[in-house]
Formats: sequence, C-alpha cells, structure tokens
Amino acid sequence: MINKDFFAALDELEAERGIKKEVFIDALQNALAAAYRKQYVGKNGKVEVRLNPEKGTIRFFAQRTVVEEVQDKDSEISLEEARAVKPSAKVGDVLSEEFASKDFGRIAAQTAKQIIQQKLRETERNNTLTEFSDKENELLTGVVRKVELKNVYVEIGSGSIEGLLLPQDQVPGEKYNVNDKIKVYVKRIKNDGRSAQVLVSRTAPGLVKRLFEEQVPEIRQGIVQVKAISREPGQRTKMAIVSEDPKVDPVGACVGNKGSRVNAVVEELGGEKIDIIQWSENPLEFIAKALAPAPVTSVSGNESDKTAMVVVPDDKLSLAIGRDGQNARLAARLTGWKIDVKSESAAAKLNLLADEEPSAPSEEDAAAQEE
Repeated sequence: MINKDFFAALDELEAERGIKKEVFIDALQNALAAAYRKQYVGKNGKVEVRLNPEKGTIRFFAQRTVVEEVQDKDSEISLEEARAVKPSAKVGDVLSEEFASKDFGRIAAQTAKQIIQQKLRETERNNTLTEFSDKENELLTGVVRKVELKNVYVEIGSGSIEGLLLPQDQVPGEKYNVNDKIKVYVKRIKNDGRSAQVLVSRTAPGLVKRLFEEQVPEIRQGIVQVKAISREPGQRTKMAIVSEDPKVDPVGACVGNKGSRVNAVVEELGGEKIDIIQWSENPLEFIAKALAPAPVTSVSGNESDKTAMVVVPDDKLSLAIGRDGQNARLAARLTGWKIDVKSESAAAKLNLLADEEPSAPSEEDAAAQEE
C-alpha cells in the first residue's frame, strides 16, 4: 500500500517539533496493528504492520499459527490450508498473509492523530523536565500569554514552555495582562508521569532573595548572606542579612547608593515595603532589630520555648506592632520566636523592665525601612 503523503507528514513533524520519525513509526506500527486486529482478524488474531519510509509503503499481514486441528479461526490455520499458501508449512509455523485495508485512510488517520498527540505530550513533558530540572528556586523572566479561570500562564524558557501561576502564587492586587513581562520564581516541576508542569510564584519569599541577588553583587558573590526572609506579599517583607567580611556593611550593600538597589526590588514588587535587618547570633538582639523601624527599650526571652517579651516606648507601640499586627508578626516569623510587645508604661506596671536595655536600631539598620 503506497502512502508517500503519510511519511511526508512525519518528515514535516520531525522538522517542526524535533521528534524523530522513527519514534512515530514504532508507535504507529503497534497502534495500527491493534486497530486492524479488531477490524479484520478478530480479538485473538495477530496483525503485523510494516512501515517502510524509504519506499513510502505500509503493508498489513495477518498472522496465524499452523495447527493440526483449528480451535480458534482468528489465530490458527490448518496444516492443509497453510500448505495451499506455503507448501513447506509445518505445524507450529506462523503464517503471515498480506491483506489490503479497504478503509486505510480513516483508521490510519484516527490512529496517527492519537499517536502524534501522545508523542507530542511526552516530548513536551521530557523537554520541560530537561530544560527545567535545575531551575527550581531560580528567578526567570516570562511573558504572560493567557489568563484563564484565575490561572496565569507565563511563557518561559525556550518559548514553548508555559509556567503556571496559580491564584495562591499571585500577589493580591497585582494585575496580569497578556504580553506583560514579569519575573517569576520557579517553585517546583510537577511531573505526574503524563505531563510536566512548571509551577511559578510571585509570592514566594525566595523571589525577594533572587531579586536582591540580581541587584547586589555582594550577595551573588557570597560576601553578604541572606539568613531569613518573612513576607506578606504585596505589603511588607523583612529580610535578615549578615556580612562575611567585617569591612562590608550588609545593609548598605543591599540599600545601594541613594537607595538604588532596594528601590529596584521594591519597584519590581509593585511598591511592597522592605525592611532590611542585620542578623545577629544573639537572638534577643536579633529580635530587637527585627522590630524595626520601631526602637526597642528592652528584650527578655526564654530560650527553651523561644518566647520573648519586648518593651518599646509608649509612643512607638503602634509602630512596633504594626497595622493589624503585621510588623510584630513578620518579626516573629523572621526570628522564629513568639514575640509579645508591651509599652514601657504597661511593662512598668508589671515590673517587666530589664536592668539593661538594648540599643535602638542604628540609622544603618533602619535604612530602607518604611512605616
């Protein structure tokens, strides 16, 4: 059976999608054999399909086993009948008889369509896994291609890969329009065996870290390390940093000349406020710094259950707690301690004021921090 157009289509598909023609041919042979078995030789029969790309031919053979007495006409042929076709046939031989398909076009087209779709999905999955296997936790720039059912699909990588931005990974208040260019954080590659999906985020704390890495050479070089990040997307982020070089001011490095570095990150995050905190090995000192921009009078804590009592000036209580408790909540997440904030007057009534008071955050610590 001649069908050069069929193989020409496979050549075109190989050129466009980069899928070897042999991959399709092998799968098509098996699929066509299954389809024609049902159509021509019954459920117990066997069909062999031979595809020859060089000659542009597709041939079909019904296979039956030679037996003394036929029990199943679909899969067996008597020795007498077999010898009429092949004189040298003997019991146990498998006889192949070529047959012509009357409706080759319809069955082949349906089968080929299914196989092509399956192989395209598999190839897309494998390409995704290959290209993004080492991209988890990385920052990528993508283009919004589709917004559907609250999901945002972002074109990333080579251009044929879509990143999925789920509702929970979208910043409240941000609008995503088709053709918008946005930066996304690769959360993970989801592989269910049939397809691979790149899950991206605009809300992950890792996004903030990667954005600072872009802006701050000292972070990229490992001189300044990001120790912890706590974030309420679209509103406020606290980032704790430390310098491995005593000559390098970590806060100043992240803020940049006239705030250029931190402002670039804030702009990418749509105006989200960022508090840059200098990390300390002393947990109580770290807690005091984490409550910036509020000055702290004293901090006492219990290491065993990681609870801390922080005292602040009366007129700075609302600043330390923040709107709806946000500042204290982010400080608690940043430090890993449960923080109870009280005013000086309330602490005095309860006899909570410590003999020694931690120094208030320096001007450098407070840089880039907004109320």
